[in-house]
Amino acid sequence: MMMFSHDEKSLFNFVVRDGNGVKGMVDLGLSYVPQAYIQPAEERIDKPRARTHAEPPIDLSKLDGSDHDQVVNQIIRAAETLGFFQVVNHGVPVELLESLKTAAHNFFALPPEKKAVYRKGVSPSPLVKYGTSFVPEKENALEWKDYVCMGYTNDDDALQFWPKECSEVALEYLKRSSKMVKKLIEILIGEVTNESKIEELMTVKMVNMNFYPTCPNPDATVGVGRHSDIGILTVLFQDGIGGLYVKVEEGNNKEEWVEIPPIAGSLVINVGDTLQILSNGRYRSAEHRVRTTSSQARVSVPIFIIPKSTEKIAPLPEAVERDGVAYYREFLYQDYRNNFFGNKHEGKKSLDFAKI
Repeated sequence: MMMFSHDEKSLFNFVVRDGNGVKGMVDLGLSYVPQAYIQPAEERIDKPRARTHAEPPIDLSKLDGSDHDQVVNQIIRAAETLGFFQVVNHGVPVELLESLKTAAHNFFALPPEKKAVYRKGVSPSPLVKYGTSFVPEKENALEWKDYVCMGYTNDDDALQFWPKECSEVALEYLKRSSKMVKKLIEILIGEVTNESKIEELMTVKMVNMNFYPTCPNPDATVGVGRHSDIGILTVLFQDGIGGLYVKVEEGNNKEEWVEIPPIAGSLVINVGDTLQILSNGRYRSAEHRVRTTSSQARVSVPIFIIPKSTEKIAPLPEAVERDGVAYYREFLYQDYRNNFFGNKHEGKKSLDFAKI
């Protein structure tokens, strides 16, 4: 493996341009955090001071029984308040989730040159992108994360183009989650839109595998900076190590960061910006971020459910009628995506693009 010197340009070329990633840097025996990864004090995560989210996971199997209405209310309340909730009995076998974790570790354990073939601009398929941090060219401090993003068009393309170390299990994870995702979206906006509209909003699906290598000083870094997701919903598998934090806004402009603890067999559901806009602000996309660890490398696997690029997004008419005013304008979804991916993570600033 090629070494890098201590200057910032050499490090950037080694990690980003050449595709070695954070893992490649750590594998050299790194005992310190390079300056390029040290976050300003206000962006660091104070783990000892953060409380743990105490709400139990929502049992989705009860949607088919006498507790249906109670579970629906739990889902709606969580989407209206925190924007995050955990679910169990969701239709994705626990054994599959364990295989997903193994597959993610197998991919990121590959030699750097085998992962680097999927870098943006050289990847053999536009469906697959391997990278590090978020928008490294624009970030003041880099994120301590490597990832591979796999876009879904159909099963055959996924099995042909996605990395073979994870293609089969990632595809199965996506397919097993789809019924649950549709059911959740129907609960959240089914009363104010029809099934064909829901299908259109679920057109694009992406599976990401995120890898957070061990870090010499987790207190000085972040795995992912504070942001909200831009789609309808995100389904997230956590591997049991922990590190996901969500901002809770309280009265008198008070806010705090709450850790979402990994619960065995559960999945995390995350409201995205698009759902906040469609609901005219009834549901909230939660600002969240990820902390690094010094003891174990961590993986997480989100599925992003987003509209197609040509979809026009605006508050649903019934939501505007309910509120008497539209809080967001109509826009082409591709423009929203371009704005989001063209800037560094900065909380929920991406929503400013859609506000009236």
